[in-house]
Amino acid sequence: MLTKKLYEQATGRSQKSNIIAYQIRQSFRPGEITAEEANRIGYELASRFLKGKHAFIVATHTDREHIHNHIIYNSTTLDGTRKFRDFFFSGLAVQRLSDLICLEHQLSVIEKKPYRERQKRIVYPPKESNRDRLCSVIDSILAEKPKDYEDFLQRLEQQGYEVKRGKHTAVKGKGQKRFIRFRTLGIGYGEDEIKAVLEGKAKHHPYQKQPPKEQPFQLLVDIQGKMAAGKSVGYKKWATTFNLKEMSKTLLFLQEQKISSADELRERATAATERYHAMGDSIKAAETRLAEIAVLKTHIINYAKTRPVYDAYRKSGYSKKFLEAHREEITLHKAAKAAFDEAGLQKLPKVKELDAEFSELLTKKKAAYPDYRKARNEMQELVRAQKNVERFFAEEKDTAEKTQTR
Repeated sequence: MLTKKLYEQATGRSQKSNIIAYQIRQSFRPGEITAEEANRIGYELASRFLKGKHAFIVATHTDREHIHNHIIYNSTTLDGTRKFRDFFFSGLAVQRLSDLICLEHQLSVIEKKPYRERQKRIVYPPKESNRDRLCSVIDSILAEKPKDYEDFLQRLEQQGYEVKRGKHTAVKGKGQKRFIRFRTLGIGYGEDEIKAVLEGKAKHHPYQKQPPKEQPFQLLVDIQGKMAAGKSVGYKKWATTFNLKEMSKTLLFLQEQKISSADELRERATAATERYHAMGDSIKAAETRLAEIAVLKTHIINYAKTRPVYDAYRKSGYSKKFLEAHREEITLHKAAKAAFDEAGLQKLPKVKELDAEFSELLTKKKAAYPDYRKARNEMQELVRAQKNVERFFAEEKDTAEKTQTR
């Protein structure tokens, strides 16, 4: 800031959008250089680029796999008479100078390749969820071998987690809205399992997250529709190449499934859709019955609890005074009786029987979900393949008709 004032005094110029400093970032290949060497090379780069006319700072970071420098230099010269001129292609000049210095120190530089040969990142790294992050923290704490479960929880608190002790331990990290119970993290992370590991009765196996399964093929682009909507010729060229690639993947999928004709594909897709919907209807019916059991069980319990009060109310000749004193119990009793009449129940089922039916339905429902998801994926793949085949042959037909017309 002092040099800025010197510059204003010497030149009489004052700018509204005054740039205070510029920054250069310089990275090195992982494992090829130490932090001290990287800092010296960053200092050399700044000295040679600025020619000793500007003050600068070189900060070397080691918080990533690759060591890198942040070079920040003052926009005003040391004598306060001039400012740095960010000339055209200044970034390219810095890059060439950095490569030259790295070669002088026998370090690797990025090989320049034509645009077509450059590696493109088509799969982005998956985002880490709060649960995955918590599992990683638990893995690291268990590796330190805490002396007991309380010591384990205290170390979690030191990591910035809020711990809620009770029947089921739950924790909440910074920025999280809800607590996460250990038992919901999966196999190896329940309270009993963690305690067994701390007591030496079991061995902890860190959770390995499976990468998401890549979709085998995607839907073809409706090129004619997109062009009618105003897309450019360049988009048409890209979409044509994209459709050819996705159609090749679709044909490979059909070969794997041993589907040899469009009619067979249509039949398989229809059968898979019907099977998926049938399984979905079965699960929905189980969920409906589970809800009915829960409501019926609540009414039976309320009916039993409030029956003595209602009998007393009836014996009092349905006294208004008695009603005002016991309005909640009487209302619950009437609601339960109305629910039984609506369901047409002549004899009330036992609560134990309802609990047994609820447990059995819940077990069947959970067991059906893996097959349900498998049926859904199979249906989606077959329907997607069917749409691709239909669109591909429709486009081929249109092209052939246009050729004959010409």
